[in-house]
Amino acid sequence: MNTNSTVCHVVAVPFPGRGHVNPMINLCKLLASKKDNIRITIVVTEEWHGFIASDPQPHQLSFSTIPNVLPSELVRSQNYPGFYEAVMTKMEAPFEELMGRTQPPVTAIIADTELLWAIPAARLRNIPVASLWTASASVFATKCEELKMGLLDGDQKLDQKGEIGELEDPRVTKLAMECTSIVSKANYLLLSSVYELESKVIDSLQAEYTLPVYPIGPAIPYLELECDNGLDYLKWLDSQPKDSVLYISLGSFLSVSSAQMDEIAAGLRKSGIRFLWVARRESARLKEKCGDMGLVVPWCKQLKVLCHASVGGFWTHCGWNSTLEAVFSGVPMLTSPLAFDQFPNSKQIVKEWNIGRERVKRDVRGNHDLMTREDIVDIVQRFMDLESSDGKEMRKKVKELSNLCQGAIAKGGSSDKKLDDFISDITKAAAI
Repeated sequence: MNTNSTVCHVVAVPFPGRGHVNPMINLCKLLASKKDNIRITIVVTEEWHGFIASDPQPHQLSFSTIPNVLPSELVRSQNYPGFYEAVMTKMEAPFEELMGRTQPPVTAIIADTELLWAIPAARLRNIPVASLWTASASVFATKCEELKMGLLDGDQKLDQKGEIGELEDPRVTKLAMECTSIVSKANYLLLSSVYELESKVIDSLQAEYTLPVYPIGPAIPYLELECDNGLDYLKWLDSQPKDSVLYISLGSFLSVSSAQMDEIAAGLRKSGIRFLWVARRESARLKEKCGDMGLVVPWCKQLKVLCHASVGGFWTHCGWNSTLEAVFSGVPMLTSPLAFDQFPNSKQIVKEWNIGRERVKRDVRGNHDLMTREDIVDIVQRFMDLESSDGKEMRKKVKELSNLCQGAIAKGGSSDKKLDDFISDITKAAAI
């Protein structure tokens, strides 16, 4: 879809967290792949620019920076409510100042839904604005239902069984609900989802909102799958049998304790299961504990790994981006949600889609949430058993969903069409 109409200049502004920045950038790359004469300016904090500035980008993409909302955003996991409040209050003024000097004139804004000030800022300048929701459509619909029930004042009764997660704070909940409430004032709602995966929920959202609701497909880096060959962990995967490797990544923001990491390492070593484990800052310490059946790395190209033929399972925290990457790749999931939307995502994976299993329940051994090495041996051996009847059924089902996902992003598929529709909308607006 490459037209020669008036240049469309899109400003994209993500919430400054990895689960938000990555899908926003991936969406912008998809837009650039569709339209040659679109120009996209991605607005990120200075810290995030340092993380991503060296990554290769399409020629249509550039970055502008605004100051960090805290002296170091890396401390956000230690005081997430304070960080969340700072995002809601300290980003608006520098963003407004940036908008006042951005050239050529901005013709559309794509803003993360969890930026409370973004839609009013766009409306003030009479610029069409799309709200990008980076979690599942099901979670967004749940928040809409909570709004209808009058739960905006922050005193909602959180599910004590962990459906939302014990790390949810009333201040964060209240602000997040306010962000949801203002979506109706946007011009478009973009969902990082595939219609075929959440059709009933998306149908209900499209019926409820007067603005266009576009499930634009998984905002994951599938355009880059042919790049980055020759990495050491990919070479190691090349030497492993088909479907034999358990890939483990328990999140980039919140993670499990060092004591739990040690138990995982001991359990993996005892299990005899091949594995590739992304352990972030703990990787150097854990390498010696895990034995010679696998690799421990600080980081990897996750989608590239999941698409590798030797990977047969994914032990995941159930972040939405990771969930979409697993579905895209056709890899079943062992779910270990930690907080926020990860709990409903786990339920969707296990109960609704039947493409995963839950790890041991959180309330074993009283208040102690530690999985022992014996627990882990049992869990991973059963999960990676390719010959069990339920294991075969789980893998068959995830391959079916993978085919749906691949079909949706192919030319003429549901996600491909919705992305074209959105581009047509903002291109027409630019020409007015």
